[in-house]
Amino acid sequence: MRVLGIETSCDETAVAIVGSAAPGPVGTILANVVYSQQTEHRRFGGVVPEIAARAHLERIDGLVEQALAEAGLGLDDLDAIAATAGPGLIGGVMVGVMAAKGLAFAREKPFLAINHLEGHALTVRLTEPVAFPYLLLLVSGGHCQLLTVRGPGDFTRLGTTIDDAVGECFDKTAKLLGLGFPGGPAVERLAAGGDPQRVALPRPMWRKPGCDFSFSGLKTAVRQKVEALAADDAQGRADLCASFQRTVGDVLADRCANALALAPSPTLVVAGGVAANLYLRGRLEEVAARHGARLVAPPVKLCTDNGAMIAWAGVERLRLGLVDDLDFRPRPRWPLDAAAPLR
Repeated sequence: MRVLGIETSCDETAVAIVGSAAPGPVGTILANVVYSQQTEHRRFGGVVPEIAARAHLERIDGLVEQALAEAGLGLDDLDAIAATAGPGLIGGVMVGVMAAKGLAFAREKPFLAINHLEGHALTVRLTEPVAFPYLLLLVSGGHCQLLTVRGPGDFTRLGTTIDDAVGECFDKTAKLLGLGFPGGPAVERLAAGGDPQRVALPRPMWRKPGCDFSFSGLKTAVRQKVEALAADDAQGRADLCASFQRTVGDVLADRCANALALAPSPTLVVAGGVAANLYLRGRLEEVAARHGARLVAPPVKLCTDNGAMIAWAGVERLRLGLVDDLDFRPRPRWPLDAAAPLR
């Protein structure tokens, strides 16, 4: 089984082809090409939706050709075409969906409309033999959720952020410190030389019941600390980054501990762009071990947005016969747990 996946929900234009020789987890990445739009957006300090959509439109055809060449395949060798159909910046999502629909129609292949969050949620099974069900911490620039994952399309949300996502908090901290975009890797690098105990910061929701998150108060506190720093205080900036990263680790560990107590699981999976942060992975390994679970995370290169996660979600859904009609409409909002209240 070979599925081509297209990802255009934000500022990465990505195409991949994933193969699977047998039922169950673990597949083979036959091609995985990504065009990052950081150059286009860096001078604005964040992603501009209109610029992102135009960049997707300009790059998508060439990346499809590149992925096919890298895999040594033609369109007729594929079993299906998958694309992120939401949630995300709707202009970019529409570019990817229309490209996938066009290919599927032209070659009479099944079309698979993939929830971007499901792509992140299932990525770990592309590289590790992780069995359902498992507990998932999904942390990215736009999302922060704890869910039980029982299979494609089968999720129960245990908690979510009541305001901002943790990845957005990393990006805001980097912007306040003038570290550039994207902010998460820049904060992690600077934190490596800092004292994580020097700066006291609030830990919203910490030690409270439930599994919800909050990060707006932490963002405000970081802004106030930045304003109090001297412009030439390089060590102070490093200490602030380290203290911020530790504080986020405290909150994530606390929320995951509550989730593991509420819905015990032998496996805690962390996915999404923030899952690339190695310090946070270490903190989550500790909390998983205390609850008799193991932490599993995708390879760092598969934590950020990529086409392989969309192709793999397509493989998982195609096995179950979960294909979509060509009149499927892209969705700017698309919760994994449809029964959970919108926030």
